[in-house]
Amino acid sequence: MEGIKIGQRVIGTGLPVYVIAEMSANHAGSLARAKEIIHAAKESGADCIKIQTYTPDTLTIDCDSKYFHISDGTWEGENLYHLYEKAYTPWEWQRELKEEAGRVGIDFLSTPFDKSAVDFLEDLDVDFYKIASFELVDLPLISYTASKGKPIIMSTGMATLGEIEEAVNAVRNAGRGRLALLRCASAYPAVTDEMNLRTMQNMAEVFGVPVGLSDHSMGSVGAVAAVALGACII
Repeated sequence: MEGIKIGQRVIGTGLPVYVIAEMSANHAGSLARAKEIIHAAKESGADCIKIQTYTPDTLTIDCDSKYFHISDGTWEGENLYHLYEKAYTPWEWQRELKEEAGRVGIDFLSTPFDKSAVDFLEDLDVDFYKIASFELVDLPLISYTASKGKPIIMSTGMATLGEIEEAVNAVRNAGRGRLALLRCASAYPAVTDEMNLRTMQNMAEVFGVPVGLSDHSMGSVGAVAAVALGACII
């Protein structure tokens, strides 16, 4: 199984686990807090800080019908457009955040959700990309991202084996094929009993790539168990 190289770091079986700290919307609209999160991630021993690159308009439309409202779960009652409006990381921050990550010595990673986000991240000269579970079936986006020739870490929440195979083939056909796959239970928070971590081992066998866990569960049990089962990335 071939590992993937991020900067000077190789990720693969038998090597130290690569730990990614997710910033997501935890900055709560504050650039200063976003920078604090980068420092906290570094101090906690993470190898990488991850953000997401989208705008409300690249994800949805500003519509107030029932189809654009969340009916249950953590964000029950929220309108999708206004939720993304509150949660997104302003694009004008992102170069500054990448530079801050470089200063403290931590890798910088983002998830693009459309081609314009990929183009923007290329202008930032990112080293690698993350594909979210919800975009696993967006084969044009995956192909476009892979065409940049950089490593890709891809989550597989809710996907069938066939859908994962199509996404893997899209990466391999369009790029250099440097890929890692993450098992993901796409609930917030994920229930430990439903995480099915052995799926990682099956993906490693079927696709011959490094595997890991995109962990939405509470606490550290899921991550520790995943590493015991061969996760190269958390």
